Amino acid sequence: MNVKPYGLAVKAVICDGQGRCLLLRRSAYNKNFVGKWEWPGGKVDQGEDFATAVHREVAEEAGLTIELTGLAGATSFEMPKISVVVLCMEARLVGGSVKLSEEHDAADWVSFPTLAQQDLAENMRPFMLDYAARQSTKGRS
Repeated sequence: MNVKPYGLAVKAVICDGQGRCLLLRRSAYNKNFVGKWEWPGGKVDQGEDFATAVHREVAEEAGLTIELTGLAGATSFEMPKISVVVLCMEARLVGGSVKLSEEHDAADWVSFPTLAQQDLAENMRPFMLDYAARQSTKGRS
């Protein structure tokens, strides 16, 4: 039996004061999901804890400083050579203005009710839409 190794990744659901979250569009620099929208994040380096990884990834990809405020949840997906586990953290913008790395070519602040209209990366789409639905019903309960 050929079992794939696991890889760990983090994503940040960064919300602004208007109930919107930051999405980044993957550039042609990437091998996978080019042109698709996602939350900022990436691989956890060996020996790195999740909080450090999410702060580093957001700074590298978007030039922002954040404060972690909670756990959005976790999901997993399969890639050809690896099984990826993703920890998604809720975050609040603390400082900076969006400055993209070569990994992304556009950024947008999107409300949770309109997230389904975005061309989201297929690997994260189900989790992102489920999270958006939970956020939309939060205020109604």
